[in-house]
Amino acid sequence: MPVYNAPIEDTLFVLFDLLKIDKTEYNHIFGDLDKDTVTAIAEEFAKLTNGVIAPINVSGDKQGCQFVDGKVIAPDGFKDAFNQLRDGGWTGLVCDPKYGGQGLPSSLGTMLSEYTNSAGMGFAMYHGLTLGAYAAIHKCASDALKAKWLPKMVSCEWTGTMNLTEPHCGTDLGLIRTKAVDNGDDSFNITGTKIFISAGDHDMAENIIHLVLARTDDMPEGVKGLSLFLVPKINIDDDGNLTDANNVSVGSIEEKMGLHGNSTCVMNFDDSKGYLIGKKGNGLKNMFIMMNEARLGVGVQGLALSEVAFQNARDYALDRRQGMSASGQKDKGEVADRIIHHANIKSSLMSIRAFNEAARALVGEIAVLTDIIHHADDPKTCEKQQDRVNLLTPVVKGVLTDIGFDNCVIAQQIFGGHGYIQEHGMEQFVRDARIAMIYEGTNDIQALDLISRKLPAKHGQTIMAYLQDIGAFIEQNQSNEELSDVVKALHKSAEALQAALGYLMEHGQKNPDSAVAAAHDFMHLMGIVTFGHIWGKMAVVAQEKLVDNPDSEFYKSKIILAKFYAAKHLPQAKNYQVKISSGSDVVNAMPIEWI
Repeated sequence: MPVYNAPIEDTLFVLFDLLKIDKTEYNHIFGDLDKDTVTAIAEEFAKLTNGVIAPINVSGDKQGCQFVDGKVIAPDGFKDAFNQLRDGGWTGLVCDPKYGGQGLPSSLGTMLSEYTNSAGMGFAMYHGLTLGAYAAIHKCASDALKAKWLPKMVSCEWTGTMNLTEPHCGTDLGLIRTKAVDNGDDSFNITGTKIFISAGDHDMAENIIHLVLARTDDMPEGVKGLSLFLVPKINIDDDGNLTDANNVSVGSIEEKMGLHGNSTCVMNFDDSKGYLIGKKGNGLKNMFIMMNEARLGVGVQGLALSEVAFQNARDYALDRRQGMSASGQKDKGEVADRIIHHANIKSSLMSIRAFNEAARALVGEIAVLTDIIHHADDPKTCEKQQDRVNLLTPVVKGVLTDIGFDNCVIAQQIFGGHGYIQEHGMEQFVRDARIAMIYEGTNDIQALDLISRKLPAKHGQTIMAYLQDIGAFIEQNQSNEELSDVVKALHKSAEALQAALGYLMEHGQKNPDSAVAAAHDFMHLMGIVTFGHIWGKMAVVAQEKLVDNPDSEFYKSKIILAKFYAAKHLPQAKNYQVKISSGSDVVNAMPIEWI
């Protein structure tokens, strides 16, 4: 049975040591949310994730969701855990107090969501999707709709979903056929079928609020003709009381590779009453509020599963004895050394940990920037931070889930044959992690979005500002003797990124295939350099903290891991740059009929 312990100390390091959210410039966002308060919140929340949610993850996977008489029943223990999540006030932690929330910064909620996803990703999605639906309604819907629907979504008495995909269309949403017919009374009748709807039905909430992309007859074909509708499972009266069923039904639930604890539904809408969110034709724009939150959330899932897989692989390696270290026996008097003494095992664990801590810092940075965007008084500041979030969102979603999955496989490998056995839970982490590379926009779509939209944005000013920040860090730390290898490696990797960017700018328009063929490699190149920059910054902070805490293993480990990442991972940047510069001729040389 796997175990999980929330990484509270590292969460606090990211928020207060690295990002310094308690400094005066953030007072209008974080107010009196000091380190002691956040520590208390994180410790209390960890009691729920470690002690209540994590223990039902394996059983929830084995039992899965049940489809009985057209209704979905969540695995045993899920309803009780969800009630504890709800009754503890955790569901409204970052929501608007106007609708019953506590109004804390969304960045705190994002950091804590790692804990929930590590403890049980399938369970976590019921609340995570509700928060995404809340965000879209809160930003785009009328005051009347918000007042009517949001309070019970904040409390999670009602949960939320998003409904985009149809049997004939996934990425190409312009092909959506679901229809919306105006009833002339501020409501529409929604008719169509949606597939792959996570948390589409369950027995843990009184009502389920579906956000549905649909097309009205008076709008054009393609994505410009799509509108977003709020469609409840059960209708309510003017006082918010449940009334009659709304002709929303579940056709079936999918049998999946993983994520068995979360229902993935075929949803049928048969003249179901829906309410327009925002303006007609703005459906995709409005849904992307939820989608962008979901993409950050899915990146967190990649981190979260990598973290829990790491914890269990580390503990196993600290206990399992096999063979002797190549440099001589380390555990004197024992029949064999613990496998963590073998350099390849230790290196694998350090690689996973280096990823986890850099990924956590990147998630924290994006989350704090998002808070600044939501609260900044200066439009220029808001725009600048939004540009950075837009640029890095594909990296967060794509790189964190790609490497998060790989890390789960590496952690499973450390268990040897025992990792393939269900008893240890490692194979579940691998199965659950796989979907994160696919949904909320496949990782190839993230890579294409990065090179085709985010890099050219504002005539390249956004990516250049990003590179300038890295260059400034390198310049400021050139004389840092202890971190000289880190700074030099970061400099070389940044040069590789700039060279790859130059290649895409020169060849991308003349030969679009060369850019498309390079997209995934460029996304990972950018991820490597981003992590290198983050590790550099974390190491500098650790140096500063060691002045007053010279014996701190925590801060010393930051510097060691920064050097490790610089030596073992940053050199990969050059390899990616060479691959990117090879173009697409070697790809196009093969006729598709020969493949």
